[in-house]
Amino acid sequence: MLLKILFRNAFRHKVRTTLTICGIAVAILAFGLLRTVVTAWYAGVEAASANRLITRNATSLVFPLPLAYKDKIRGVEGVTRVSYGNWFGGVYITERNFFANFAVEPGAYLKQYPEYVLTDLEKEAFLRDRRGCIAGANLARRFGWKVGDSITLKGTIFPGDWELVLRGIYRGREDNVDENQFFFHWDYLNETVRRTQPGRADQVGFYVITIAHAQEAAMISDRVDALFRNSFAATLTETEKAFQLGFVSLSEAILTAIRLISLVVIGVIMAVAANTMGMSVRERLGEYAVLKTLGFGNTYVSLIILGESLVIAVLGGFLGMVCTFPASEMVGRAVGDYFPVFVVARETLYLEFLAAILVGSVAALFPMWRASTVPIAEGLRRIS
Repeated sequence: MLLKILFRNAFRHKVRTTLTICGIAVAILAFGLLRTVVTAWYAGVEAASANRLITRNATSLVFPLPLAYKDKIRGVEGVTRVSYGNWFGGVYITERNFFANFAVEPGAYLKQYPEYVLTDLEKEAFLRDRRGCIAGANLARRFGWKVGDSITLKGTIFPGDWELVLRGIYRGREDNVDENQFFFHWDYLNETVRRTQPGRADQVGFYVITIAHAQEAAMISDRVDALFRNSFAATLTETEKAFQLGFVSLSEAILTAIRLISLVVIGVIMAVAANTMGMSVRERLGEYAVLKTLGFGNTYVSLIILGESLVIAVLGGFLGMVCTFPASEMVGRAVGDYFPVFVVARETLYLEFLAAILVGSVAALFPMWRASTVPIAEGLRRIS
């Protein structure tokens, strides 16, 4: 019965209420999309494994490491598997077609990243073909690639045209796995570099280390770095999550701005909802005075106003939450080059719902105070 009264009160002015609900829906939608952008920025961090370490040159990621480090790293206690690779930095056809591409040691690398799902036939074909490559499902869909297609990458860091054959299209085991990456054989890169640029041969950009126990990550990292501390190419070893966070930290100012904008959006719509509730209460002060005359206390009147505000806010919030999914798909397709993983997280939905409750609750505060403090006699004068 009470819920029926709340809905009747909320929609007494249908146009005004409908516009307020739409405004809240748009604000919640914008809040959700902005939060999804932040989540997408941290997608690589969330997908990182606690059992993987990354070793790079201590000076900078752009400086290489000798291939000879591999056997020494593999001998460190607690290390179970080691692979290596280079950021290749090639482009497809034109510079506009940029995507993440790596030359990796394929056998160990695929075992270290079980979240990249390939069929057994695709995996076998990739490992067998020195010029073979694999691409993520989103990347293959973007360029219309099929297994068996010839793909030519134009090298930037490693100049020249690199002829490759697509042997597999991987899919992510989870939603947060990046399906926009491209991998090919490090041996193919190294053999070509040895002929054209001998000084750059037998060098890798990073090592990927799998450890048996995640709680030993710090200790094993110190052991690895201690091996090369006095060498001409000292190393820095850190967890994969810390490695990814290093890139995210470069954009911390942008992320902070996005978070602030999302809060401003909620603040603006809170003011709009409060104005709607203020007008509604002002028009019905006489009715509240009658309720008080009949014995209903200020608490009951306040709860009526709060309930009406929450009905409007929750309806708008629910509409905004529903619209978040198609909107995120559209935005994800538009910004796929920059945010390979653009998925609405469960936490984002929780935050949207809490934001709607907050808007409804705060918007009702002043009207509740006004209805509770107005004298009965003054309220009755407003009855026509």
